[in-house]
Amino acid sequence: MTRFLIIFISVYSSMHVFFYYRARVLLPHGGIPRALSILFLVLMVLAPIITRLLERNGYDLAAFLMAYIGYSWMGFLFVSFWGLLLLFATSLSLKGLQMVSAISAPDPAGKEATAAVLVLALLICMYGFFEARSIRVERIVMNTTKLPASMDRLRIAQISDVHLGLLVGKVRLKTILDRVRAERPDILVCTGDLVDGNIDRVDQIDEEINAINPPYGKFAVTGNHEYYAGLDRSLKFLRKFGFEVLRGEIREVDNLIRIAGVDDPAGGVSVHEASLLSPGNDTLFTLFLKHRPEVVEETLGLFDLQLSGHTHLGQIFPFRFFTGTVYPLQDGFHQLGHGSSIYTSRGSGTWGPPIRVLSPPEVTVIELVRE
Repeated sequence: MTRFLIIFISVYSSMHVFFYYRARVLLPHGGIPRALSILFLVLMVLAPIITRLLERNGYDLAAFLMAYIGYSWMGFLFVSFWGLLLLFATSLSLKGLQMVSAISAPDPAGKEATAAVLVLALLICMYGFFEARSIRVERIVMNTTKLPASMDRLRIAQISDVHLGLLVGKVRLKTILDRVRAERPDILVCTGDLVDGNIDRVDQIDEEINAINPPYGKFAVTGNHEYYAGLDRSLKFLRKFGFEVLRGEIREVDNLIRIAGVDDPAGGVSVHEASLLSPGNDTLFTLFLKHRPEVVEETLGLFDLQLSGHTHLGQIFPFRFFTGTVYPLQDGFHQLGHGSSIYTSRGSGTWGPPIRVLSPPEVTVIELVRE
């Protein structure tokens, strides 16, 4: 966690420095406006930490306001950063061209272009606010010989990365669960990061989840944010919500399906996945719940489908290209070989900025059909 904070603050601070360096052309001359701008940017860098401290000490309203302002600004900064970087790169290219030729061209990084980039970033964030609330249902149909003769179809609903907390609460959760309820799943699974921060005072949030009772149960695994929010408290809420939390465990459900799950490595404890998946009834379909879309090669053939999340597909374009370098299987369905597959969800909620850009949230429905 400490290493994550150091890296995050370093990168986030650098983005703010670049933003100020490029956007200061819009500020009036004089020390006071620029000093106030710098003070605001410093506050925004520290906003996630201040929010967490306020939240932990019970200042709910102040924490909510700081989170809403700070994380909304974060989204705006992320979007505007790329536009300003493009302007900067274009300006450098033209200056280089002018040095080696007699061509003269105006600097594209002036006031008008900078203002246009910031206005466009604001419009994109406004769109992203609505995209984050447009929950899609993604459907997968898998034919399998591993369902018993008594079961022609088994429907599994997956939610992931909801991040219940200050900015994602009962209203957003209800929208997500309405999609789940409409699908009438036989099993509901959550692949981590259901909670994020202190949700002790979110009224009746457990009633929304407990109202969904699939006939063959609800299963969950921890994500990294369950550890950031406090593992004991997170586990308490997951169980209060009616989930059986699989922590390096495997369950055979009514002689229909095997479901295995492991903790996120943020807890510092790893499980030998091949040993976990090897024993048991291999004539049943094996569903493997794992927060991060990472596949251990020696487990191929020991599970039929791995369900993961974590990446949010970058959440705000173009961050998917960065998350994709770490997690190549960051989105959608992939055949892995040896009879194993993986599906990675884009996530059902939002982390940090309450927006999504070209990465709509989802509820996933996996339908197993007996051949």
